[in-house]
Amino acid sequence: MSAFKAVGVLGAGTMGNGIAQVFAHRGYQVRLVEVDEGLLKKGLGRIQKSLGKLAEKGKLAPETVESVLGRIQSGTALSALADCDLIIEAITENEAVKVKVWREVDKLAKQDAIFASNTSSISITRLAAATSRPKQFIGMHFMNPVPLMKLIEVIRGLDTADETMNVIFETAKDLGKVPVEANDFPGFVANRVLMPMINEATYALMEGVATAENIDEIMKLGCAHPMGPLRLADFIGLDVCLSILEVMHRELGDPKYRPCPLLRKMVAAGHLGDKSGRGFYTQQA
Repeated sequence: MSAFKAVGVLGAGTMGNGIAQVFAHRGYQVRLVEVDEGLLKKGLGRIQKSLGKLAEKGKLAPETVESVLGRIQSGTALSALADCDLIIEAITENEAVKVKVWREVDKLAKQDAIFASNTSSISITRLAAATSRPKQFIGMHFMNPVPLMKLIEVIRGLDTADETMNVIFETAKDLGKVPVEANDFPGFVANRVLMPMINEATYALMEGVATAENIDEIMKLGCAHPMGPLRLADFIGLDVCLSILEVMHRELGDPKYRPCPLLRKMVAAGHLGDKSGRGFYTQQA
């Protein structure tokens, strides 16, 4: 069992609410913080819905659902994180915003609290440098959907201490996850491999090589992928895909990471995938 008792989760979006659910399910006291009251309410609703589905499938007892929800305290004030042993940030994939939030959290958190970012591409070393505790800062990149996916990509910053790495590995295992270490490079491993594939699939669509459905079907049947790259992009969020590609293109300087113009156009039009109801596919209301 991890030494952590109270775990703070910053951000109640797709990743944040999933992370909060997983920790609460494993017996941790969770403080879920979201600056927007509407987004907080939406995130809590998604947790309730997710737990409800597990109960319907017989994977959770109804009383377990109530106990899990009872371990999640929520609010809009960062001060709720003051007693947390581990604080995980899962806010927008924007470095300036993350740095600002981490500076604020650093002022109010316990001295021995460990900080973790769920960033999917941004430098852990730079985020850690915004705090007074780079030795206690690490990357915990959960996969979506968090309650179902086993992997946690664990990223060590330049100054991350071995002790921090060890306790995060033990915590990941306690969650029933599989921690795998990656070094601090743009996109780490998962997205450095995945995003160019999604980007190339978008180019193939833009250039008329095949329809979105056929591109996905070929990748599913030909490469044994459970979901085609364009359908996966809709699931992740086209804005998130674009942000990750922009980070890799900027940081690595290689034209192979240049985001497809069609991807940029779709994000500009607000076609963000599942979250907006329209992306490479149109979702039924």
